Amino acid sequence: MKIQDRYITKTLLSFTLTVLLIWVGIYGFFNFLSELNQVGVENYTFTDAIIYVVLKMPEMVYSHAASVILLGCILGMGQLATTNQLVVMRISGVSILKLTLITVRIALIFVLVFISIGELLAPITSEEALNGRSKALGINIASQSQDGFWIRDGDNIISVKKNYDGKSFSDVTIFEINESNKINSVIKGENVIFDGQSLNFDETSIYSINETKLKGAISFEIKDSHKQLVSFDKDLIESLKKHPEDLTTWKIFKQIQFLSENKLRSGLFEVEFYKRLIKPVTLIAMILMAMLFIFGTNRDASLGKKIFFGISIGLSFELISRIGGAISLGFDFSPILSAILPTIVVLLIGMTLIIYKSVK
Repeated sequence: MKIQDRYITKTLLSFTLTVLLIWVGIYGFFNFLSELNQVGVENYTFTDAIIYVVLKMPEMVYSHAASVILLGCILGMGQLATTNQLVVMRISGVSILKLTLITVRIALIFVLVFISIGELLAPITSEEALNGRSKALGINIASQSQDGFWIRDGDNIISVKKNYDGKSFSDVTIFEINESNKINSVIKGENVIFDGQSLNFDETSIYSINETKLKGAISFEIKDSHKQLVSFDKDLIESLKKHPEDLTTWKIFKQIQFLSENKLRSGLFEVEFYKRLIKPVTLIAMILMAMLFIFGTNRDASLGKKIFFGISIGLSFELISRIGGAISLGFDFSPILSAILPTIVVLLIGMTLIIYKSVK
């Protein structure tokens, strides 16, 4: 690596880390202020509030990664432009394209780091934060999680009125559907334990419908226990209570797989899944458009204005991507196209203009 490459890399790393520290500091400060209202309730102390805020930081870092990286790279290159170092580098033969590629390379390093934090560390620390906070406040998490759900599992449609902790259910009904989409049998139970592979009923009522008889006939029996094998696991049940944005990419993939296999709508999860896969490319597209303002030829425009417009372009593109996802869900448009199309279009435009400026 040449000296100038190392210098640019060092500058961009320095500014991006500085932006990250400032971002984390502001988030931590305001999040801590919001927690002060709870200090003194039950056993919740200042220390508990600090621990909660710190444990939630990995989640915040991951969710704001694109903005932090974009701002850090733009400010770093802006600093080099302000001190005329970019002008010197270009006079010495370093093209705009090469300068842009160095910026993109640094951005991708941060992307890999932030993805590791978001997929591996953030889920663990966020759960610890919630559990610790709830315990100190004397809140029973299970009592807050009594929303039920409907789920299809092969030929069965399962209704759960109350889901206490992902393991204990109450008022559970299973409808067994035949090939004609008619009900073959109904299984009902008040208390059910889910062990990750099967639903274990205690006292169970089973209604069987025999359509071969005239007008159909319903037989009824009560069992002391009943075991119903299912194809879903505890992770899927847990994910039913969360928005796609709150799940890891792997869990989103498993959710899509399960929903697709059972012929259920998975558009909301697919949009989030493909957005995450394309996120590194999206960031590159945002940086390319922002860099066009850093290397702009309008000498009357101050560096501050160039940076402002560069950031505005990048964040506007992020907004367009979100709107694309909403349109996909509303008009049944292909989730993968809605996720990648804006990125590919902007990326091609940005690459074309950067190359044009580089050879100009």
